[in-house]
Amino acid sequence: MRGVLSILFALVLAVPATAGPLEDGLEAYKKGEWDKVVQLLTPLAQQGNPAAQEKLGRLYDRGKGVKRDYETAARWYRQAAEKGDARAAARLAFMLRLGIGGKRDLAEALKWYRSSAEAGASLGQAGLGFMYLEGAAALKRDPAEAAKWFQKAADQGDAQARLSLGTLYENGDGMKKDLVRAYVWYALGAFDDGEYGPEVFDRAKAGRDRVAQHLTAAEIAEANKLISQTPPPRK
Repeated sequence: MRGVLSILFALVLAVPATAGPLEDGLEAYKKGEWDKVVQLLTPLAQQGNPAAQEKLGRLYDRGKGVKRDYETAARWYRQAAEKGDARAAARLAFMLRLGIGGKRDLAEALKWYRSSAEAGASLGQAGLGFMYLEGAAALKRDPAEAAKWFQKAADQGDAQARLSLGTLYENGDGMKKDLVRAYVWYALGAFDDGEYGPEVFDRAKAGRDRVAQHLTAAEIAEANKLISQTPPPRK
């Protein structure tokens, strides 16, 4: 009997584990199989799964697999954010900050950005940096505090935060002007991190080339050494 049980146990272990609809949906999202994502994640989102809600919001936000609908995107982001999804909180904050998909509300945008940033999401950290840079809502403009949050996001590979750091270093805004570091962050921001549109990477490339005109060959070599020590973000 023991031998039979051992064989049955071995057969169970030999059967590969099958992924559930959430895992399949997230994998389809990575592959850009948008119709499949909608099919798999919509029921889960309706059942209250925050990961599915965040991804479904992203589809409506971008018009992938569904007709673009900012109001629906904001609704899914909000539901996921209220369950603690930090990326959804940052995306909701962005829409509130600009008045996309609903009324502009800087105070609520700040609340969601801070929640996301403190949870460690790079999108939230970059967004909170912009709020400090702009002096939005109840905040006093504070480029040094903005730089702190941009740095946290940049260290995680956020291209927009890297572009913003390059700008701060180039202009000496909230920190000592440093063209070598400006070049570094512009160059790193030119890598597609899979999150932003091409305009972000184009601006980073333009900043890198602009700053390079004011650097010596030795300074560019120093900058490239720093760049080589920071791997590009992985999509």
